[in-house]
Amino acid sequence: MFSISPLSSSSGVSIDGRSGRPRAFRVDGERRAVTSMEGIRDETAAYPVETGPRTVFVVRSGRRRYRLVHLLRDRRWTVEELPPRAVGLTRVA
Repeated sequence: MFSISPLSSSSGVSIDGRSGRPRAFRVDGERRAVTSMEGIRDETAAYPVETGPRTVFVVRSGRRRYRLVHLLRDRRWTVEELPPRAVGLTRVA
């Protein structure tokens, strides 16, 4: 198990007005385009009102993977870089 810390607390994320999905985001002053979407997790019903709901997007930008978390109550985004996903498992004979 490992810990992943947010890259930037003030990272800007631009979204598609129709779908609400992220199109691009800013990390360390550099703008990165979302090239593919790996998954979306809507946690609106899972959180109590005090802590607020969130939506989690796992996206790719180039060869890197990122987790974009939108905190709905605070209207704030956090961006985390994820480790690369293993392409395949090794076979044991």
